[in-house]
Amino acid sequence: MVPRSDESLTFVHKVSLVVGVAVAAVLVGGLLYYSVDVLMLAFSAVLIAIFLRGLALPLAERTGIREVWAVLLVALILIGVLAGSIALLAPSVADQAQVLRTELPKSAQQVSDFVSHYQWGQALIQQMPTIDEVMAKVDTASLLSGVGGVFSTTAGVVGNFFIVLLLAIYLAVEPGTYTRGFTKLFPIDRRPRITEIIDTTGETLRWWLVGKIASMVFIGILTWIGLSIIGVPLALTLGLIAGLLSFIPNFGPILSAIPAILLAFIASPITAVYVIGLYVGVQIIESNILTPYIERMTVELPPALTVMFQIVFGVMLGALGLILATPLLAIVMVVIQMVYIQDVLGDQDVDPGGLGEHEADAAMAEANAEMNEL
Repeated sequence: MVPRSDESLTFVHKVSLVVGVAVAAVLVGGLLYYSVDVLMLAFSAVLIAIFLRGLALPLAERTGIREVWAVLLVALILIGVLAGSIALLAPSVADQAQVLRTELPKSAQQVSDFVSHYQWGQALIQQMPTIDEVMAKVDTASLLSGVGGVFSTTAGVVGNFFIVLLLAIYLAVEPGTYTRGFTKLFPIDRRPRITEIIDTTGETLRWWLVGKIASMVFIGILTWIGLSIIGVPLALTLGLIAGLLSFIPNFGPILSAIPAILLAFIASPITAVYVIGLYVGVQIIESNILTPYIERMTVELPPALTVMFQIVFGVMLGALGLILATPLLAIVMVVIQMVYIQDVLGDQDVDPGGLGEHEADAAMAEANAEMNEL
């Protein structure tokens, strides 16, 4: 009878363990599901913190000031530059944006009239709802609720911006505290490797951000100059839109080109063709000059995989997921290369994060120095 009792007790323990693991998995999954927006905001703060430290560390080395003060100084300078840019550009951009809202429907109507001259265009227009049909479906209640939603969304965006900025400053000032806390979740013999993976990931994201910001400035200025030469109205606003949306690979350039093409139709269809050529030319120059340099310093992201990642995160998380899909994919690529390909499969020929020999040795030395502090 005793063996049966022990067997029953063992069976109960196993069932309890399975049930406990299942319940814990459900709870963790539910927590991640309902807090995914918070996690995305936290990841945004990490990206900004990496950018701040990327600017602050060279400043601290050259001036001899402490890293904490260098980070705060860089943050204040960037905030001042952003505020000054907004103060200088906001009046003209606001005026141009108001004109853009007025002119876009007119240009869209001109495009519709132009396309209606062709049989395929008539078939396309017949499938689209008319303005009267759209307005018939919009009642006063939904309109008022939409207006309230706009104000609440705007307030939420402003609040999230300050939260992300504050988190980024905290993370940039003392990154070692959070890195050491995370590595202590792993066995002692694995902590040097975990620290190395974190450092390599941070270095990859730092270079990716530097390259992406340079690309945004390049595309914005070149688009502004090109539209001004062609004679498209609101060139400044359209260039700003092109620069900001270029942060989103693949989809951003397409979205930014739509309003410029529509406005160009006000002048003539041939002007719209010139605008299409301008946007294609800017992307070709950017893809053949800046992108190869960025990929030499960071992990190379397969285009098809990038698009799939963007679609999945865009469907799951909306605009924020679409914006952050590419840096998230960069992290996934680095982790797969270092954890699975190098550690599990034993293939040491892979260069994780695209780092050169000098950068890899520096990352390893930094990882060993941080482990010695533990």
